[in-house]
Amino acid sequence: MDICLHELRIRNAVPADCRRLADWWNDGAVMAHAGFPNGLGTTPEEVGAQLAAESDDRGRTLILERGGRAVGEMNYRLLGGGTAEIGIKICEAEHREKGLGKLALSMLIRELFSMGCTKIVLDTNLKNLRAQHVYERLGFERKRINLDAWTDQLGRPQSSVDYELSPERFRDYSTNAGGTT
Repeated sequence: MDICLHELRIRNAVPADCRRLADWWNDGAVMAHAGFPNGLGTTPEEVGAQLAAESDDRGRTLILERGGRAVGEMNYRLLGGGTAEIGIKICEAEHREKGLGKLALSMLIRELFSMGCTKIVLDTNLKNLRAQHVYERLGFERKRINLDAWTDQLGRPQSSVDYELSPERFRDYSTNAGGTT
């Protein structure tokens, strides 16, 4: 995958990205919302092995670039039956809360629907209100709340919310980007 809009680019992660991905995934501030406040403890070699096992027909780890600089990570997994699961992390703090996530997700979702997907699913921590706001603006429907469904690295119970999006409900913010990001 390699999609661009103005100064934003979403591309497949490649071996040269392994160090950066490992750094992000080992950063507790980046990974806390996913239940890893101490980071994943992964190595660039482990990231490389994961990337080597990925394919377009199963799913990919993606790099989000802004102005040629990697600022975040996205991913998609094809689950079968026309369903894709997606995720996003804006990893560089100075790029958060600027509308970048909504625009990047629009770009990815539009691409997945054009590839034949008929449903996009995702989940997020119930405490992550910022993400929920973005997902709902894009047209995602809240399907289920999973109270105390898992525990984080520190043993604290966590709750999540499941979302689903169909092409009919999708509000694509990338078509009205107005030349800026």
